[in-house]
Amino acid sequence: MSETEQAFFGAGCFWGAEAAFRKLPGVTDTRVGYANENAPNATRIEVVKVDFSPAKLTFELLIEHFWDLHDPTSVDRQGEDVGTKYRSAIFTTSSQQTDVAREAISKLDSSGRFSRPIVTVVLPLGQFDMASDEDQRYLERNGLFSCGL
Repeated sequence: MSETEQAFFGAGCFWGAEAAFRKLPGVTDTRVGYANENAPNATRIEVVKVDFSPAKLTFELLIEHFWDLHDPTSVDRQGEDVGTKYRSAIFTTSSQQTDVAREAISKLDSSGRFSRPIVTVVLPLGQFDMASDEDQRYLERNGLFSCGL
């Protein structure tokens, strides 16, 4: 098992997701940016890249935390943020991550926690483009607590 792994989550405003993931024990670093699948004219989605120690934190637990950060039943919208770049998404880096993510969605869908179906997409990571330095740890650097500035 490697010392660190990476996970990529789209949960609306990447600033809020980054701040929330940074607090988890086992997370070694976070960066915000844009991800898309390997396809021409693919949509760029705001994501947080989470580096984590699998010895301290599992991918499954990261996904559980992800569900708490946003509404996975909302299509292309999180709060006041509207558009395809705010899609609920898990970008995977391995077939194992893909299987875990799909199983997590299936379990959440059948749990009854939400009255609407889960619309989170699971896509192989095609490309991750880092956002500007100004966007990194934006909430933390500006003394803010949420994206609802």
